Amino acid sequence: MKKLSLSILLLSLLLSIVMVAAGCTTTQAPAATASLVALAEAKSTVASISKYGNLTLAIAPADFKSLGYEAGDVVTIKVGDYTCTAPVGTNYSDVDNGKAVVRIKDPEVQVAINMGNFAKASGAQVGSEITINLSNKSGYLKEYQIRQLKKTEVRADYASDEVFANFRAVKGGKIAANRLYRSSNPVLGDARAPFSAALAEKAGIKTVINLADSKESAAQHIAEAPYYKSLDDGGNVIMLDMGVSFTDPEFIAKLHDGLIFMTTHQGPYLVHCNEGKDRAGFVNALLAALCGASMDELKSDYMISYENYYGVKQGTEQYDMIAKTIPDMFADLNGGKQVSDSKLSKVATSYLIDKVGLTKGQVNTLKANLE
Repeated sequence: MKKLSLSILLLSLLLSIVMVAAGCTTTQAPAATASLVALAEAKSTVASISKYGNLTLAIAPADFKSLGYEAGDVVTIKVGDYTCTAPVGTNYSDVDNGKAVVRIKDPEVQVAINMGNFAKASGAQVGSEITINLSNKSGYLKEYQIRQLKKTEVRADYASDEVFANFRAVKGGKIAANRLYRSSNPVLGDARAPFSAALAEKAGIKTVINLADSKESAAQHIAEAPYYKSLDDGGNVIMLDMGVSFTDPEFIAKLHDGLIFMTTHQGPYLVHCNEGKDRAGFVNALLAALCGASMDELKSDYMISYENYYGVKQGTEQYDMIAKTIPDMFADLNGGKQVSDSKLSKVATSYLIDKVGLTKGQVNTLKANLE
């Protein structure tokens, strides 16, 4: 019996060593034994880097797939001295915020961090060599399948203009009715823009915090939204051109500027990015938490965007998986510790003062403008 127990212990130890070597101890993919399938190493270079820090590789999707890689695989990525484990997917949202993904979507293969900056994290530059090796064949397939989100650009496919434009008042805590709004981008030039622009005018928006555009990018289509343009001409729109990494010092500096702008301008306010989903989701959740919203209120508001765009249904595994973005986000702001309802406003306040750099007086003004 003792020999048998010793054998089991040694076998367990050996299996643990194999799993560590395969990268299975990371939180990026579910724990699993290393894949028995062997694929050739994918070698490439970084062809370009987006403003969000996504790496576009100098390898075509067809060539990458011809090596045997497909959505749901778990791979090891190496750029210089930087190594990480990530799944292969087709959308940034195939992984949680802050997690890496190899994104195959014609006409390119990208290595990215969802709501993060892979270039900064890895130190990669244009021309850097990058290698991708299989770690676990289909090791992420179930989660990948749950996360598949599809939307159309056709108004008739949606129940209302508000749903199509993802336009709504932010509710929760002590936020006053019709004081804070969020939406897709009214000056993006896409199918949704005319609807979000018209709804902003109907709501009587007086101040806009545009998280997505620079003055130059907004200028391409702002004439198509006369009311929005009038606000901009009057000095009531701030263009922040923010990235998507909430922890990036540049993002935080621009958030500071946007919130100071809110303290010196009156509502109703519209806080938007391009889809009104992620960057706008973060900022509006932060503001609602500051005003005393509960975690359930924050999650519900965040998930309306996924209901509007993709028809994600409450009570499904897919809904619950995406909704945990909000408690995870506040845990990040709280040093990795989960945040209870009673601490949400305190955590938001501390973040705004200690990290973003607002004064206590500015935070109080911000709250007063929203409540």
